Parts: sequence; C-alpha cells; structure tokens
Amino acid sequence: MPNDKKNPAGGTMRIMALIDGSIYTASVCDHAAWAAGRTGAALELMHVIGRRETGSTPANLSGSLSLGARSTLLSELAAMDEARGKLAQSRGRAILEAAAEHLAAAGVSANTRMRIGDLLGEVGTVQGDFDLLVIGKRGEAADFATMHLGSNIERVLRAAETPVLVASRAFRPVEKVVLAFDGSASSGRAVKAVAADPLYKGLAVRLLTVGDGTPAARERLERARDTLLASGLSATADIEPGEPEAVIAAAVDDGAADLLVMGSHGHSRVRHLLIGSATTALVRSCLVPIMIYR
Repeated sequence: MPNDKKNPAGGTMRIMALIDGSIYTASVCDHAAWAAGRTGAALELMHVIGRRETGSTPANLSGSLSLGARSTLLSELAAMDEARGKLAQSRGRAILEAAAEHLAAAGVSANTRMRIGDLLGEVGTVQGDFDLLVIGKRGEAADFATMHLGSNIERVLRAAETPVLVASRAFRPVEKVVLAFDGSASSGRAVKAVAADPLYKGLAVRLLTVGDGTPAARERLERARDTLLASGLSATADIEPGEPEAVIAAAVDDGAADLLVMGSHGHSRVRHLLIGSATTALVRSCLVPIMIYR
C-alpha cells in the first residue's frame, strides 16, 4: 500500500474499514486487522448512515388537506424523521462499538467514525487520507439468495483512487496469492505494489496471464516476475488459455490461493470483469478476498 504522496517517508500507513452491520462486518474487521498487523498501519472503522435511514419520503400535500391539517401532519412527519435519525445514529454507534470490541478481542485497536450521507460521497471525502479501503463483498441490503453484491460495492470499485480490499465471507490466513496480470498499466502498478508492500512479505505469489502465450505476453510476464523476485518474494508465472473469469476463478478455487490481486483497468477482457457491466461476476463467484489496484 505504499503511496509517497499521501505518506511521506516515515509516515504511518492508514487503513479504512467500511462496515454496515451486515453479516460481512466481522470479516471486514478481520481482513483489515490482518492488513494492519502485517504493515503496521493505523486502522479506522467507518459507518455511513444513508439519507434514507434518517428521513421520510416527502409527501405532496398541495390541495389535499386543509391548512391546519397540513401543518399538523408536517409536524408529525418532522417528529418521525427526528426519531428515525436518532435511532439510526444509535444503531450506527452500536455497530461501531461492536466492531471495535471484536478487534480489541484480537488485540487490535481502531478508531471509529460515523458519517451521514451517500456512501460513495463520504468515501470520496476521506479516501485521500488512507492507503487502503476494506469493504465487504455484500452489504446489509444484499440478496443472498441470488448472490447479488451490495448496491454500493461496484460504485466504490469504480470511484476509488485508493487500493480496495474486498473481504470474503470469512477470513482465513493468507499464504498464497494469485496476481492476475494482463500487461496493462494497471496490472503493472499492481505488480509494483505487491513488490514494495510489506503486506505481501513472505507470501507465495503466482502471476497469471489469461490468453494466448505470445512472445510479447511471455516477455511482459517474465519482467513482472523478475520484479517480484528482485523484491525477495517467492514468485512463479503462468499463461493459461480460456475465459478470464473461469480461469482466474479456478486458480483460486479449493485452497489454491488465499488472495486474488488485480488491477482495476486492463486492456483485455479482464477489465470488463471489474469495471464494465460484468463487474460483479468475478467478485461474486470468487470465494477469496480480492485486492484491487487502480
């Protein structure tokens, strides 16, 4: 997670974990704690209360009620909105306190903050102060029956300037990493980040290119592997034919890897898995956490 612009030499790296009280909250905390423990980063938890949780839908009362009745109803609606707002804030504080206690039980300390507004807007406001965002694969409003992602995950992935760690349903120790590499600038930055970040120290990294094994593709892949080897990492490199989603999913299936690393923008079909209309496909089907670099 190195970022010289945000963290001058000697500065402390910072991690922001976004929690919403869903079933993924504990996993988000565990993944954030893992990253903080390996990097020495400071950890902060943030819960965002959506506007819909604190206000009622405006009613069109023009001409339908007498002036006195309208005033009475508006007063009642205002009182209801105030009560809803207080309840949402009490719930938010409870979510943050429970998450902080979960981390404290594991010996990890974290600051907390609560914001009211649109999640994407609030993330945009604070992300410049952090080196990594951690978010759950599905949020509180997700439809588990159809495996749909939470409504915000794709928006966050599209807008985030900071690396994003998408937590899986449950945390497990990370020892083996698959880095999906297509030779694009984004995947190249992912390679450099993995090489420089203490988060990956001591982990085994497999570079994986999906597609035809052309001489140019093999040369790019070997250069990427050399970058990882030069940093002291254990690294291998492979090219496999097929559809990116299927090949990458198979590469991390059944314990073959504990973490998938990808660039957010590529020049191949991999790009469309994350940024295009099929963004949710790979993230939804992959059972391991995914680290995404821009």
